[in-house]
Amino acid sequence: MPARIDLSVGEWNRVSPKYVVVVVVSTLLSGLVLSAASVFLWLVAGWSWAWIALIVIVVVTLISLFVANRRTRSIGYRLRDDDLLFRRGIMYQRFVSVPYGRMQLIDITRGPVGRILGLADLKFVTAAAATSVVVPGLPEAEAAELRDRLVELAESRRAGL
Repeated sequence: MPARIDLSVGEWNRVSPKYVVVVVVSTLLSGLVLSAASVFLWLVAGWSWAWIALIVIVVVTLISLFVANRRTRSIGYRLRDDDLLFRRGIMYQRFVSVPYGRMQLIDITRGPVGRILGLADLKFVTAAAATSVVVPGLPEAEAAELRDRLVELAESRRAGL
């Protein structure tokens, strides 16, 4: 029988609570653009069914805004002995383990809203495209410190391979 990994043991590092603002702004902009497109299709292009799309877009946007805080709190990461464990999701939780020795690129990106709030996203890329992980909403100093630490761990693990 395979060994069972207990994901509840240990302390999860969470993203900044300010990341909720990034999620809300992104959701509102997406909802606004899609709503404008459906209104255009309904009133200008004459697609009579586009009002249904408008209602669906508004409902999905409102639900997304309602769960934005919970969705943000579900994001976390944990540094373990041999890998970084990342999790996200409310109903469908996703856990990704990124071994330090397999990390090829650790990148920091900052969007316009995140930059205003002093937040950055940390992206890990490995040889396998499916294990590309982005930890969003980290304070800039924490992201830089974590990147430097992970680069050290990745280099030491690769040297040991």
